[in-house]
Formats: sequence, C-alpha cells, structure tokens
Amino acid sequence: MFFADYHSHTSFSSDCNTPMENMIQRGIALGLTQLVFTDHVDFDYPNLDFTFEINYDEYLEVFQKYQKKYQDDITLLLGVEVGFQPQLVQKIEDFTSKYPFDFIIGSSHVVDCLDLYNGDFFKGKEQKEAYYRYFESILDNIRVFDCFQVYGHLDYIIRYGDYPNPVLSYQEYQEIIDGILKALVHKGKGLELNTSGYRYGLGQFHPQSSILKAYKRFGGEMITVGSDAHRTQDLCADFKTAYELLKEVGFSYFTVFKNQKPEFVPIP
Repeated sequence: MFFADYHSHTSFSSDCNTPMENMIQRGIALGLTQLVFTDHVDFDYPNLDFTFEINYDEYLEVFQKYQKKYQDDITLLLGVEVGFQPQLVQKIEDFTSKYPFDFIIGSSHVVDCLDLYNGDFFKGKEQKEAYYRYFESILDNIRVFDCFQVYGHLDYIIRYGDYPNPVLSYQEYQEIIDGILKALVHKGKGLELNTSGYRYGLGQFHPQSSILKAYKRFGGEMITVGSDAHRTQDLCADFKTAYELLKEVGFSYFTVFKNQKPEFVPIP
C-alpha cells in the first residue's frame, strides 16, 4: 500500500526539536513509502523569538546523507514550507530556484507583516475582519507567486486569535474562499489536506470539508496529505480519517511529487 506524509518538520525548523533521523526512523516504522521534509522558511518573519531561515547548503548535506543511508527502506523527498508575503516574491523565487526541491508548500503565517502565532495580526480586529483579511492576503499571494505546488493549511487561522468561538463558516466567507480555490485551479495548483487540526482540538482538518468540496466542484484535482508533524508521534496522525474524508468528498487519488511534477496515487 502506498503511504506518504507530505508535511513534516525537523530540528532545522526553529519551532521543532526533532532530529531528521528520528523522523525517518519513525516513518520507516510506520511503513511509509515516501516522507517529505518541509521545514520552515519564512523570510522577514516579524516574531524575533523564531528565525525561520535555514542554511540550505548544510541542510542538503544532511538530507542527502540520510537519503542515501535509508534508500532501501523509504523514499525521502526534499520539500520546503515557504511563508508567502507579497513583497518577497523575487527573494522567494530566487531561493526556490536555487535548490532541487521536489515539493514546495506555500503558506500564510504572516499577514500585513504581522504574525498570526503571537497574536499581533488580530489586535484591534473583529473576528470576521481578521478572517476576511487573512483570506484576502492568500488570494493576493496566489496571484503573484508561482513557485509552489500546493497551498498549506488554508483555514488554520482558527488556531489563533483570542476569539471566544474560533469557528469559520465557509458560507460566511464563500466569495473570497471561492476566489482562492478558483485561482488555484486556474494556475494548476493544489491544496494541502493538513491533519493537524485534530491535534489542536479544533475538530477538523485544514481545510474543512466544505472547502475541500468546493475545490473539487471547481475542478481541483491535486490534493496532498500532510501531518505537519513536529514530533515523531504525530507523523501520519489521523491519516485513515483523512483518506476517508477525501473519498467522501469525491476524490479517488491523492497527489505526490518528484521534481515538482505531480503523480496521482489511488487513495488506500
């Protein structure tokens, strides 16, 4: 059975303490066919508690060492999760073209130069205003960036912001979300199904099922499944439920990548 985790982190990400080899050994124990490392690169990150920039010459040396060491046990692919901000288009395109990435996730961790994680983005904003502006910024990013294969954890904004009811209704934001999904389909880009929402107690994946259904309705075909694991025990978390959801929505395949080219694999 083909089994792949397309979103994982190692100690090269400043919010993760797990060595790369530990993740690999866990992936082998789980019977993974492929494991993609998508460590964080967020240029101009405003929260000085984290530095999401990596020496990729050093990273490649370590990655290729393990890729060779474990080549008979698991296929390791070089990925990256890049934090998009529209003023960084040239810098990010230069970076992604410099290294032999198999897979690139575009994500939104910062909006209007304000951090979601530490709450700066939410200050002075009502919930609907904050959520809408977040989605607006994603649409802006999709319009100006081309150096990615899927957009990551599309509605994970509900994880942050000190609102009493952190629930996002697709219907309430349908116009802007549909604009995002149509733009992805138009550009031949995919959507990540990120399983971390359940681990955060949110009772959903990212994005929620109604957004997946809309993406499918607009002709979207490329779906990757990723755990967003920062710990070995979270690798492939809730994948069985994720596969069941994709089938319910109407997908027969998920997507894997090599040299940023998609291949479609039947959902087990």
